[in-house]
Amino acid sequence: QVQLVESGGGLVQAGDSLRLSCAASERTFTYTMAWFRQAPGKERECVAAISRDDDSTYYADAVKGRFTISRDNAKNTASLQMNSLKPEDTAVYYCAATILPHAVIATSLYEYWGQGTQVTVSS
Repeated sequence: QVQLVESGGGLVQAGDSLRLSCAASERTFTYTMAWFRQAPGKERECVAAISRDDDSTYYADAVKGRFTISRDNAKNTASLQMNSLKPEDTAVYYCAATILPHAVIATSLYEYWGQGTQVTVSS
């Protein structure tokens, strides 16, 4: 059972950048990896995913062109580079993993979750 630990969250101003990292206890090449976020009063949503088989990616419309998901299988890590941050990006961000081969986006399809890291963007 893989364990995931996120880091890199914090308080930034609108327009700033942050890089979130997810350290996995097992080899990440066996998992599709994703980043979800959950804002107060809202459902958890997938913002980016990278597939196990061919590194194809998914991005939510709200973050396309600003966020980039990547993985380093040699280091068992996944990352989310977030640029041009907006106040509406404020949320708890979660790293997730699934054995499914494709960049799926449904919360229910991910078996493993990190504890979350807070990202707050001030205007």
